Amino acid sequence: MKDSTPDQPAKRTRSGRDETTVGVLAGGPATIRVRRDGDELLTVEVAGDWRMRRGLPGAEVVEKELQQQAPPRTMGFDLTGLGGWNSGLVSFVLKCHESCKRHQMRFADETLSPGLRQLVHLALAVPESKDARREPAASGMLHRLGAAAMESGSQGLGMVTLLGESALAFLTFLRGDVRFRWPDLWLLLQQCGPEALGVVALINFLVGVILAFVGSVQLKQFGASIYVADLVAIGTVREMGCIMTGVILCGRTGAAFAAQLGAMKVNEEIDAFRTFAISPIEFLVLPRILALFLMMPLLCVFADAIAIFGGFLVSVSMLDVTPTEYLRRTVESITLTNFLLGIVKGGFFGILVAVSGCLRGMQCGTNAAAVGRATTSAVVTGITSIVAADGVFAVLCNALGI
Repeated sequence: MKDSTPDQPAKRTRSGRDETTVGVLAGGPATIRVRRDGDELLTVEVAGDWRMRRGLPGAEVVEKELQQQAPPRTMGFDLTGLGGWNSGLVSFVLKCHESCKRHQMRFADETLSPGLRQLVHLALAVPESKDARREPAASGMLHRLGAAAMESGSQGLGMVTLLGESALAFLTFLRGDVRFRWPDLWLLLQQCGPEALGVVALINFLVGVILAFVGSVQLKQFGASIYVADLVAIGTVREMGCIMTGVILCGRTGAAFAAQLGAMKVNEEIDAFRTFAISPIEFLVLPRILALFLMMPLLCVFADAIAIFGGFLVSVSMLDVTPTEYLRRTVESITLTNFLLGIVKGGFFGILVAVSGCLRGMQCGTNAAAVGRATTSAVVTGITSIVAADGVFAVLCNALGI
């Protein structure tokens, strides 16, 4: 801020010329003196040069005076001895204004000079940005533990709320009243399905190869290398196919959902939908959930076939197992129950991936860095949900004898 000088009163000399008078303290150091004018007025005398970068007095003197005795009704200023000043004086006056608000006093801004009064009004007219001030770090393990628990509870409540709203939107979809664009759904189906075949095939092929290698090392000791086909088939169809496909789509599609919705949140597009009475859940979230729910079972079937092919190559090339024997053992080991269990788990994992990505995107902040955090959080939440859900499925299957 450009340094300013006070408007000094002018007096006329004997020669008829105007001469500016300056207070005796205008060139000295910055000083503050507080005096009480009865029980109604507290006057803050500001004098000296307030253009120094260091050593300017603070508002602690005024606050201490207000705490020692009962505060009066009004706070005013005496700027008779004020010299040059800059933003340091404006900051001091603003702190005095905050003290007036805390003690329910009237701030007599008419006692300020016109230039200083305009700057104070300008500063008060624009509220402070909440993200501009860095909050102090939490101190104490109990405080951090409580904050983490409240954050986890808030995130859990947000996911449950989004699931409930998505369920209501799905019921609206079944009634035929849902509002979203069908071309968007076809595009999402293509992005979640055919465009993901390459990475799904690569990862599951390697998973099948690894399962075959691990099984062959142990089974070969007992002369039971033929059972590698059973190990690869059951492990892939029942568990690894749907889990690995879910993890792949979580890092690929779930992160993309979070980035897309997060960018829309930053650009205030989601608020625009609400302004036009269009539900963002129906228009943005529901098509993504439907796309992953429909594509995940198909991708799981494809992943099972690729993983079994990987185990087939290892068994035929390294374990002296004939292709006919391997295929026969594979067909005999795969039951309809195991196959359908993997398909059902795949569809459920698809819902978890879509909900995690959309949830983090909808909860995104309003800056570019928040989009990156939302994307990372979507991947972590999706993978954690998949592993936890698979554990629940394992317990239920064991209880049901499946």
